[in-house]
Amino acid sequence: MNEKKRKKRFSLRYLLGGGLLEEDFIVKHTKKIILVAVMFFFLIANRYTCLQKIKEIDRLQRELKDVRFEALSISTELTGNSRQSQIEELIEEQGIELETAKEPPFELSK
Repeated sequence: MNEKKRKKRFSLRYLLGGGLLEEDFIVKHTKKIILVAVMFFFLIANRYTCLQKIKEIDRLQRELKDVRFEALSISTELTGNSRQSQIEELIEEQGIELETAKEPPFELSK
């Protein structure tokens, strides 16, 4: 008789019908089972959030690399354009009548 009860107890109909929830072990530890389930939800949510933040960090690092390269290019171009010979060429091309100073600058003292 005891074996019949066991067979009946673990049948598919028994499991799907909710008979498992009436077991003594489940009833005694309901709070702990719910706590573990809630902790799993937090674990999954935390992992998802971390993955999203890692993706955002990677995107920002690529963007930073691009911006640094662009800043370096602009800085190099500015350095090249601010040379005295380059400035003199631009003045001549635009027809501005300026000449370089023949005498060195001097300081006025108080």
